[in-house]
Amino acid sequence: MCSCGEPRWGWGHCAPSPMLLLILLLSTAPFGLLGEETRQVSLEVPGWPDIPQNLLHIRAVGTNSTLHYVWSTLGPPTVVLVATNTPHSVLSINWSRLLSPEPDGGLMVLPKDSVQFSSALIFTRLLEFDSTTSDAAAKPPGKPYPPYCLAEFSWNNITDSLHPASLSVTFQGHPKGDPTGAFASGSLAFRVQAFARSGRPAQPPRLLHTADTCQLEVALVGASPRGNRSLFGIEVATLGEGPDCPVIQEQHSIDDEYAPAVFQLDQLLWGSLPSGFAQWRPVAFSLEQGGRESALSCRASPLHPTLAHFLPQSPVVQAFFGLQQNYCTFNLTFGASTGPGYWDQRYLSWSMLLGVGAPPVDALSPLILGIMAVALGTPGLMLLGGGLALLLRSKHSSQYQSIN
Repeated sequence: MCSCGEPRWGWGHCAPSPMLLLILLLSTAPFGLLGEETRQVSLEVPGWPDIPQNLLHIRAVGTNSTLHYVWSTLGPPTVVLVATNTPHSVLSINWSRLLSPEPDGGLMVLPKDSVQFSSALIFTRLLEFDSTTSDAAAKPPGKPYPPYCLAEFSWNNITDSLHPASLSVTFQGHPKGDPTGAFASGSLAFRVQAFARSGRPAQPPRLLHTADTCQLEVALVGASPRGNRSLFGIEVATLGEGPDCPVIQEQHSIDDEYAPAVFQLDQLLWGSLPSGFAQWRPVAFSLEQGGRESALSCRASPLHPTLAHFLPQSPVVQAFFGLQQNYCTFNLTFGASTGPGYWDQRYLSWSMLLGVGAPPVDALSPLILGIMAVALGTPGLMLLGGGLALLLRSKHSSQYQSIN
């Protein structure tokens, strides 16, 4: 059942703050402790007669481990992340059970005892607000319109968007029922990309990825807003960890080489490291060629416990984890009532990484290191020069003899 009532709020703060010198120096450490440097990555679209092909299996095989990402739009867009301690683990799908009203056991990674970590993210609702009815500090940022339930979207056949060369695929959808015609010329897209080795994409925010990660880009394109200056957001759910929820941590830096004017990195961590993580910069873009002029703020709410019956159910999650009662949800909203916004070009995009192990860490760029060296070295040279001058002056004075 899909329940699409009003989301809960509790907005966090994403503004940059100064960073201690010790943390700055530690941030220059290499990121060689993140697991496999390279992996053999394959993309598979398992099929079943008479249903759209909307399930993607990414298998990333390392020397002694395998990562499995199962992305699907059966129900709301969902990813199940599984890490095993063997390069021989495989995904098993029982389609008859997965498509039944009780899908428990329809999705497994074998052998079962090789699984070291597993969790999931569910993208449950697309949110929209009228930003003209509130100030910038409001929580939520304006009067909410009824949310779009993503379990009630119609999604494309992903084989048409599968690109083996770039290890990417796009899930594109629109509401099944659209009485106002808001999505007559628009769509919501989830573009997924896997990586065989470390690197950065060409477009901002240029998140550093490794072979232990994959990237999701969410793009809202061409949909008609219900207000003149509508702000959009997305509700995300994950599995609860007993009575507690995972936390979103903020990391700060003075280096904005890869994401101009963005000095923060947000991370959702499942349990203690090494486990799973989601990572993103608190920025979205209102133009396809993202840049500083089209950058929008991204605000994340703290996670809070949510009972299952308040959320649209994901058959993929229930098939792998069984019937769950406890979830944790948070909201991401993009933009403010002033400045650039979705209304400029009817375009909005936001990116995140999902992976296992220690999250990638940005080293300080050579430019910043050079500036720090000059800033710290110049006073030292001045002190050294002053000391030498005083020493020479003292020596010259000691050689002076008075004349009687």
